[in-house]
Amino acid sequence: VQLVESGGGLVQPGGSLRLSCATSGYSYNKSYMAWLRQAPGKEREGVAAFRVGDTYYADSVKGRFTISQDNDQSTLYLQMDSLKPEDTAIYYCAAGRPRSGMTAIRALTASTYDYWGQGTQVTVS
Repeated sequence: VQLVESGGGLVQPGGSLRLSCATSGYSYNKSYMAWLRQAPGKEREGVAAFRVGDTYYADSVKGRFTISQDNDQSTLYLQMDSLKPEDTAIYYCAAGRPRSGMTAIRALTASTYDYWGQGTQVTVS
């Protein structure tokens, strides 16, 4: 399984970015995929998680970020609007094997996921 993120960069506060995660070798279409981020000196935190028909968002990004997937389920996106300096972090795409009993907390927890991309830097300044 390979996950490759793109779309990060430098943006001013209030601006927008769209992250993409291209997948290969991943075919668990009933499993969750997610975006997580890690700022310097902080733990990795969940931003948004997605499965067809189900999404979860961290409170800090609700109403500003939107997670989605293309029709052939090969690319995961994160549309980020109204960006704030505190959104600055490395953003990671992650994918998991099928699991039962998913909750919002588990969907936004790094240990839930089995496959990871290399990360893309987002800087809001």
